[in-house]
Amino acid sequence: MRTQTTATAPLAPGGLRVFTALRHRNYRLYWIGFLLSIIGFQMQQVAMQWLAYDLTGSPLYLGTVGLASALPTIALTLFGGVVADRVNRRQLLLFTQAGLGLIVAAAALLVWLRLIEPWHLLALAFLAGAITAFDQPSRAAIVPHLVDRRDLMNAVALISVVWQSSRIVGPALAGVLIGFLGSTAPVFAIATLGSAAMVAVLLLLRLPRFSPEPTSNAVLGDLAQGLRFILGNSLFSSLIGMTFFNSVFGISYIIMLPVIAKDVLQVGPEGLGLMNTVSGIGALAGTFTVATLGDYRRKGWLLLWGGFAFGVGLVAFAVTPWFLPSLALLAFVGWCNQVYMTTTNTTLQAAVPDALRGRVMGTFALTYNLIPLGGLQAGAIATAFNVQTAIAFGGVLVAAFAMAAAVTLPAVRRMGEAEAG
Repeated sequence: MRTQTTATAPLAPGGLRVFTALRHRNYRLYWIGFLLSIIGFQMQQVAMQWLAYDLTGSPLYLGTVGLASALPTIALTLFGGVVADRVNRRQLLLFTQAGLGLIVAAAALLVWLRLIEPWHLLALAFLAGAITAFDQPSRAAIVPHLVDRRDLMNAVALISVVWQSSRIVGPALAGVLIGFLGSTAPVFAIATLGSAAMVAVLLLLRLPRFSPEPTSNAVLGDLAQGLRFILGNSLFSSLIGMTFFNSVFGISYIIMLPVIAKDVLQVGPEGLGLMNTVSGIGALAGTFTVATLGDYRRKGWLLLWGGFAFGVGLVAFAVTPWFLPSLALLAFVGWCNQVYMTTTNTTLQAAVPDALRGRVMGTFALTYNLIPLGGLQAGAIATAFNVQTAIAFGGVLVAAFAMAAAVTLPAVRRMGEAEAG
């Protein structure tokens, strides 16, 4: 059952609609804590990558550390959704955020004491990935309880704003600190403070008592119940299916950017950095676009056009041999992807029964965590043919799936229209 938020400030006349969800006290506190936590997370990622390569000098080991984090997240996310539906979500978040903070604090201490070894990074990455599998579904499941329903689309978009903006701020700040101080320990320490800030915010939230629906199922039974619900509902199965195609065949273009920069556009590492920056700026603009739309009624068409345009933009990017048009297309596909993803997230949040919210949003998170598989399939196609074919192939599949949904799934087309009544 949905809970009602407390302490909602009136929306100032002429106020920016992009920030309307922040008038809710609970959401405002959560958003600030989330911002600090994610900036710390982005800084921690850079520090971990730098440290892994600095200790070993091995690109393979650098990739292995990333794999050590990704595997437990992929393996346990569905079970994390089950747990999020069985326990108090705020208490679960307190546990996961405290656990992540302790892991980063351990890294800071090991570096400071000069005891850090490569195997420590593998172990810490694995533990962090396992905890993240339970953190992601609970974070997604708590957001609808922090705002009124009419502000949910804006609230989800502002969460995406945090992710996109932190991709720019966090790594840059971490790089400056590592270069200036000559150590990753201060960066890990700051990341620990980000988790501590999130814990403090969670303690300050005023939420009604959470009462999960009683269940006699075992964990696997609850998991099967959630999957049956998704498969038996065309709206949910379609949205999560589109997200799967988007993650595995669409977003893999990001992993292929170094190949495009070096072999196709021939712009070197400086050009690659600019390509990543432009893509991030486009994604940030997409989240602001959705946030500004507020309680937009035609969410179905917004989502479908976003997915279709994302796929078409990828095909155009793949066949463009010039640098400046490629930059423009990267900004465009970043914008389209975030419009699509944020709208999908909002729709799932608004439509899912609260008793199943953790499992459904956990499944949604799992599809997004499959991006490394997308890099694998894109790399295989690029090796067999070329990188342009790999990116274009993914774009065609994403656009085709969006078109198929538009034609065959009226429930998707009509999303949001029922709320207008």
